[in-house]
Amino acid sequence: MLSIDEAFRKFKWRLELNDREQKNATARHKEVREYIQSKFDIDRDFLTGSYARHTKTKPLKDIDIFFVMGDSEKHYLKKSPEVVLDDYEQALIDEYGKKAVLRQRRSINVDFGVSVDTDDNTDYRIISVDVVPAFASGKNYEIPDSDEGEWIKTNPEIHAEKATAAHKDYTKEWKGLVRMAKYWNNNDKHGEKPVKPSFLIEVMALECLYGGWGGQFDREMQSLFATLADRIGDIWDDPAGLGPPISASMDAARIANARQALNAAASQASMAIHHARQGRTGEALRIWRDLFGPKFPLS
Repeated sequence: MLSIDEAFRKFKWRLELNDREQKNATARHKEVREYIQSKFDIDRDFLTGSYARHTKTKPLKDIDIFFVMGDSEKHYLKKSPEVVLDDYEQALIDEYGKKAVLRQRRSINVDFGVSVDTDDNTDYRIISVDVVPAFASGKNYEIPDSDEGEWIKTNPEIHAEKATAAHKDYTKEWKGLVRMAKYWNNNDKHGEKPVKPSFLIEVMALECLYGGWGGQFDREMQSLFATLADRIGDIWDDPAGLGPPISASMDAARIANARQALNAAASQASMAIHHARQGRTGEALRIWRDLFGPKFPLS
């Protein structure tokens, strides 16, 4: 039987991108990048978001691609952000079809029609990408926000720097813990994700994972769930100090639902730790499996 530490390390490994998934992801985002380059004046494009920060969890979807547009496209900045999103949406519909393209608040999602099995496997294929129109603004960027009705500033490079620093300070275990928390957040038993957007978990973890790596995954996760539950109602600003709060979409009802789910997770984690202390490792593993989902191993 696996020990608790062995199970968590196997779980962490299962949530990491393997070579076959990396190859498919590279092919897919390269395909989309080349297509957008053929439709708009693009100065440069690069991967951002949790995929680029190595905090993306499984199943792999919504890989963010930033498209920094050139001078000939700056007329968009004088218009409603809806206009550039309209044009990107239509360009992607022309290539991938209407059913595969989803308009979002700040991006356009392209779904590749990949199904997910009961074990959260996708046959090593990525599910979707998010296309983000952007303009350089000094060292930062401006992106459209249809909810705000304006162009907002952001800097995903600062987000990446903060994640890298947190990972280093946590004996390089920080990103693994964040992926686990995000995987819990994706668990089908929740219905809708308790914490939305998932990036909010990562932003909170910059403060909520503190004091350095304690050496035990089960205790780290129990403490993280409890702290997230305690602080889910706080205002969590953009780590780059530029855009609206990352927690802006968490209204009172969402906060209450998330707090309930996080407290339940912390309680389950405490129960699993108790069973492990009593030598009931199998029962502890089953509780962790129920808490996280099918990627958590029992053997």
